[in-house]
Amino acid sequence: MSYRCPICKQELTLPSQQGVANSWLCASGHSFDVAKEGYVNLLPVNKKKSKDPGDNKEMMFARREFLNAGFYQCLSDRVNQVLIEHLPADAKNLLDIGCGEGYYTGRLAKCLQESGFNINIDGLDISRSALRYAAKRYSDLSFAVASSYDMPYGTDSMDAMLRIYAPSELSELQRVLKSGGLLLTVSPGETHHFAIKKMIYETPRLHQDTVPELVGFSLVMQERVCSELRLQDPLMIKHFLQMTPYAWKLSDEQKATLQQSGFCCELDFQLVLYQRD
Repeated sequence: MSYRCPICKQELTLPSQQGVANSWLCASGHSFDVAKEGYVNLLPVNKKKSKDPGDNKEMMFARREFLNAGFYQCLSDRVNQVLIEHLPADAKNLLDIGCGEGYYTGRLAKCLQESGFNINIDGLDISRSALRYAAKRYSDLSFAVASSYDMPYGTDSMDAMLRIYAPSELSELQRVLKSGGLLLTVSPGETHHFAIKKMIYETPRLHQDTVPELVGFSLVMQERVCSELRLQDPLMIKHFLQMTPYAWKLSDEQKATLQQSGFCCELDFQLVLYQRD
């Protein structure tokens, strides 16, 4: 899989010098170095809204530790199974949009390989810190720092896309995904974390239980993955709160109480599979 220059939109190539490929280059002379960890930064400085966009290091570390402990494995397993069931056998390229530290990306890659797929998997995220970890841990996958609103991939280059909680631009999804390609999205289900929301809001609201219509896409399937999250370890509770907006919504006293007593709350994920027209 090659990239598209984020500046002039021409194809990028990775020439080898003395047997080592260090920089992606386009015909106009724009150059993007491959980091020592293996990812490439394709987010131009003039397109950054902050010096280090994306989740901060504390949130990234908390999410990494929490996910690696397996608390959301039910979601990862179902995502993998849906794609195995629906991907065509000759699919060549899959993109994980907003891949973060690569938890879902890495597990999906392993599962697809074990199921006989010969498919290239790319991960995209705006956070350089997250991809530094992802590229080191999953060195056989490709990762690029870039915006999901201006993706550095060619038109009709992806057979499938995975988007878990990540924002994106519809026109970019339409451009990059091939006709007939699959888009699997994950968003909060109606009751997701409702027990926590009841601690924060006087009148908590359920998440919307609607399936967005995407122009240029047909609905293939939708389902909810529901489970229960029980946490007793104070450190894991701290990680859970730190990786969510609850870190800012709950008072210090409420967070301390949760860490001391433990809690249980709902897990409710909405999966929607689309096909590009």
